[in-house]
Amino acid sequence: MRLVVQVPCLNEEETLPLVLESIPRQIPGIDEIIVLIVDDGSTDRTVEVAQAHGVTHFVRHARNRGLGRSFHDGVQRALELGADIVVNTDGDNQYPQERITDLVQPIISGDAEIVIADRQVHLVEHFSPVKVMLQKLGSRTVNMAAGTDLPDAASGFRAYSRESLMLLNTITRFSYCMETIIQAGTKKLKISSIPIVTNPKTRESRLFKSTRQHVLNSAGAIIRAYIMYKPYVIFTFLAALFGTLGIIPFVRWGVLQVIDEKPGGHLQSLLLGAVLLIVAFLNVIIGIISDLIRTNRMLIEDTLEHTKKMRFGTGELLTPPHELSTLDRLSAAAVPGGESD
Repeated sequence: MRLVVQVPCLNEEETLPLVLESIPRQIPGIDEIIVLIVDDGSTDRTVEVAQAHGVTHFVRHARNRGLGRSFHDGVQRALELGADIVVNTDGDNQYPQERITDLVQPIISGDAEIVIADRQVHLVEHFSPVKVMLQKLGSRTVNMAAGTDLPDAASGFRAYSRESLMLLNTITRFSYCMETIIQAGTKKLKISSIPIVTNPKTRESRLFKSTRQHVLNSAGAIIRAYIMYKPYVIFTFLAALFGTLGIIPFVRWGVLQVIDEKPGGHLQSLLLGAVLLIVAFLNVIIGIISDLIRTNRMLIEDTLEHTKKMRFGTGELLTPPHELSTLDRLSAAAVPGGESD
């Protein structure tokens, strides 16, 4: 069994040696461990430092493209390398790399397809009470969307089985953490968690400049994932909200017609109520369209899964070429080494 440990880096020449030196060299149940550096536009000696520590596999971006894109490109390369398990860690040494051994065990034993480290945010010294509260709130929101029960949904220290990576498709470029959990929950993948204690802080986060920015970006990623995978939740809520608000002015108008000595006025209530009910109706229509798009996305992702398995060598075609459907033959023709006319 082959394990690929991918390390997204952005100017990590000072902390990267600590990461590379603490990655386990042997793990029970793992035959080979490969370290993959994802250089997201570093301008320092990150790559040279990695090479000096024996790293030979790299994904390099000419400019910074974000953590989400780094994760996506790293996973693609790891699958090309034949990874059975992919562990994602960080270049700033915030995670205890020696716990990789524990992180992959549930996948090796078949008890989980994704394992996420629980940083126990209430124990992290540099997390303020407000940040701890926001982290827990974010985790609860993601768990509601995904149908999971994970204590630390924002943790980037996690392990994925090869099969789970065939099913996951990241879109968000800010951070993949919450999106992949919502996808995994929607696709009924088994996710587990193990508690860890993080290392002392080495630098400020480069993912966001302030807590406010982090909250806004994370909220945007969660809402986007909701709309993509559970649009009926968002648009049913909006339709119910505007529908209820739209009924109130009509009730007000009716009451005023009864008690007013000169009925027939208060048309502004009718106008406001009509506008709100129209907005509610539009949300119903948008929700129906979004759900149809979600269904279409599911069909496309099924095809993408098939293509990935062919590309990365895990989806051998067992059906004779002449019995393949048109879609299968087109997918095969689009993949190097696939069937073609």
